[in-house]
Amino acid sequence: MTVAENQGKRRLTGWHVLAMFVVGFSIIIGVNLVLAFSAVRTFPGLETDSSYVASQSFDEDRAAQDALGWDVSAAIQAGTLELAITGADGRPVRPEIVSMILGRATTVDRDRTPAFEWDGARFIAPVDLSPGNWNLRAELLAEDGTRFSRRIPLVVPQ
Repeated sequence: MTVAENQGKRRLTGWHVLAMFVVGFSIIIGVNLVLAFSAVRTFPGLETDSSYVASQSFDEDRAAQDALGWDVSAAIQAGTLELAITGADGRPVRPEIVSMILGRATTVDRDRTPAFEWDGARFIAPVDLSPGNWNLRAELLAEDGTRFSRRIPLVVPQ
């Protein structure tokens, strides 16, 4: 190509390269800021004040819960949340409810406490849930004083 042919075309200068870097990095930084603010805004909070203190009795607590031999299951059918707890012998167990929180996994905005009633075989509570993933965080107390904690995932179909 001769000099005359090359003069009609645009040349890549240092200013063009600088502009490409500034625009490219601005996009990357902007997306990172949006994701960081979104993560902080939707953070539901801490599960425990001190994970170290909670870890000191984790193995003993788990062994005590496993020794109960309970099988816990939850389901949502026709606007009713059903929580069934069976013992090692297969019969229904009715522990004391310390706390029950039904909510989304990623936010506490929709957390609620279901009004459970015992029907002789399981706990039932009326609920009105939108489709998607939900968690039932159960804190129960056995007759012997053993605390039983579970997070039970639930899926409400579309």
